[in-house]
Amino acid sequence: MKLGVIVYSNDSETVWNAFRPGNFAQAMGDQVSVFLIGKGVEIESLDTDRFNISEQVKMLVDGGGKIFACGTCLELRQMKISDIYMVATLKELYEIVQESDKIISF
Repeated sequence: MKLGVIVYSNDSETVWNAFRPGNFAQAMGDQVSVFLIGKGVEIESLDTDRFNISEQVKMLVDGGGKIFACGTCLELRQMKISDIYMVATLKELYEIVQESDKIISF
């Protein structure tokens, strides 16, 4: 199965919970693509003592998952580009939605 995960929150618990089913699906042999949009592009600043998002992100990437971040959303926040995701446009979001068997959003 191909799973698409759309993250538009900057709430640490919500983002942590967005990656957990993605990592589980990947461990079950599924392909996972994550698209960060809106506040979701703030992912690298969201780690807390309770919610280690960086660990979840690393697990997804190390397992072959792909993470895309909305370039416009990054630009609006004047954020530097990171090596954990690929800068993307609505074209990539459309492709994830079109190619995925299931989409979940957080």
